[in-house]
Amino acid sequence: MARRAAAGGGTGRSRGTGAGAAKVRAARRPELRLPPLTPYEDGGLEPDGDYDALEFRETDLSGQDAAGARFMDCALTGCALDGASLPRARLLDSVLTGVRGVGTDLAEATLRDVELHDARLGGTQLHGAVLERVLVRGGKIDYLNLRRSRLKDVVFEGCVLVEPDFGGARLERVAFVDCALRQADLSAAVLTDVDLRGAAPLELSRGVDRLSGAVISPPQLLDLAPVLAAELGLRVVGEEE
Repeated sequence: MARRAAAGGGTGRSRGTGAGAAKVRAARRPELRLPPLTPYEDGGLEPDGDYDALEFRETDLSGQDAAGARFMDCALTGCALDGASLPRARLLDSVLTGVRGVGTDLAEATLRDVELHDARLGGTQLHGAVLERVLVRGGKIDYLNLRRSRLKDVVFEGCVLVEPDFGGARLERVAFVDCALRQADLSAAVLTDVDLRGAAPLELSRGVDRLSGAVISPPQLLDLAPVLAAELGLRVVGEEE
């Protein structure tokens, strides 16, 4: 096996002062140790295929149909994923580095003990997916669809997320570290031990009422004041007005 998850991430500090100060549980990050890998040389992926201990390097997987496939102890480096169809796929104990693509379909997929580095993705479909012990580090992902997904022990670090959709999703022990979160949709989401303090900017298009279970910093509270006031129907008017 490639991994063993370890506690860490530096997000478990106490909040506030005094004996009653709340704490947020830190997300557990994956620790991957890949076995010796065999270069992937086959022509294409197959639905329900099994791919173990393989290295996909600069492989064009655009438009490939690998619904229900299983990738274990694999490394995908510099691969093109435009229009790749991977619904219900399982990515286990694997590292993806520098992958790129638009419209990659990973609906209802399972990602467990996975690291995603420096990705350039747009319109990735992960609705209904399960992500556990996943690290997303660097890169930029536009219009990420995570509706009704389940995220547990997930860290977004040093990346840019543009209009991610977490509608109806369940997030537990999720951390945003030095990460830009732009116009995120949290409508109907359920948050538990979600650390948003490292998100800059922190922009919410919908779902500000779902922030219970998250922790933010004092400056972020000031930044969110207008949307919080709008959510409460609160008018802010100066005395001279």
